[in-house]
Amino acid sequence: MTTLVAPALYRTELVRQIRNPYTLAFTLAMPVAMYLLFGASMSYASQSVGQANVSFYVMVSMGAYGTATAMSSLCSLAASEVGQGWGRQLALTPLSTVGYAVTKVLAAVSFSALAVLFVYAAGLATGAEASDAWRWFAAAGVTLGLGLIYGLFGLGVGLAFNSDSAAALASISITFFGFFGNVFIPLDGVMLDIAKWTPMYGYVALVRWPATDGTLVAGGADPLWAVLLNVVVWAVLFAALVRLGVLRSRSRR
Repeated sequence: MTTLVAPALYRTELVRQIRNPYTLAFTLAMPVAMYLLFGASMSYASQSVGQANVSFYVMVSMGAYGTATAMSSLCSLAASEVGQGWGRQLALTPLSTVGYAVTKVLAAVSFSALAVLFVYAAGLATGAEASDAWRWFAAAGVTLGLGLIYGLFGLGVGLAFNSDSAAALASISITFFGFFGNVFIPLDGVMLDIAKWTPMYGYVALVRWPATDGTLVAGGADPLWAVLLNVVVWAVLFAALVRLGVLRSRSRR
């Protein structure tokens, strides 16, 4: 009889990632450090942005960055393990390939939630404020819910490259997307126009939406349909990357 989720594997994966200094640095420590650098430590941290202050605005942005990094790196690692022959070991256990994937995704979501918790705790301790408490929970919910699309990106990278470097490549790509996607520093002019086409832009705009209602720091506002379209288009492209990765992994066998 096959099982859909393996509790022992889930616990082992969480402990494994907590003991991994690379994972701790990029998914837990770095988002908090970036929040303190670009948010809490700035002279304008207490200034208003929509229904919150700048600290809150930066805090939810870094929570989204940590989630995208965790989802992409952990899912790429899972895909690489399967591609390197782990599937043959799974065949000897009651756990199906689908069950293995579900367990790995649950571990990635749990680690993403931990990343959000760390950043939000830092924000709460350093003056991040919103006009209503529900905005905290709404931003966290959007962060974790939409963050699943970066699991697709990680799977695609892991299947395409099938190596131990896939997780590093996935997380480095997320950092690159963040810098050019209006995540770390508010962009304007031509750079903002370019950012609206990048993978992180729509996601982070929706994460900020409970606080900003689409208002941009540089002036103006994003229409909701535009940021939703950005997320949908990139989700489809990431799914296509997974499909290509599956085809490539099969061709190597």
